[in-house]
Amino acid sequence: MSFIGELWSFMRARKKFWLAPILIMMVLLGGLIVLTQGSAVAPFIYTLF
Repeated sequence: MSFIGELWSFMRARKKFWLAPILIMMVLLGGLIVLTQGSAVAPFIYTLF
């Protein structure tokens, strides 16, 4: 959790708020990959794409 705090303070101090949407999308796609690695939800996720 300290990494997230440090990242947020870096973005706030350096005015790099444009990084936030990129990081959010990376986290969402990473979660999607984790869900599709053999869970019961995988067939439903594949129908979205």
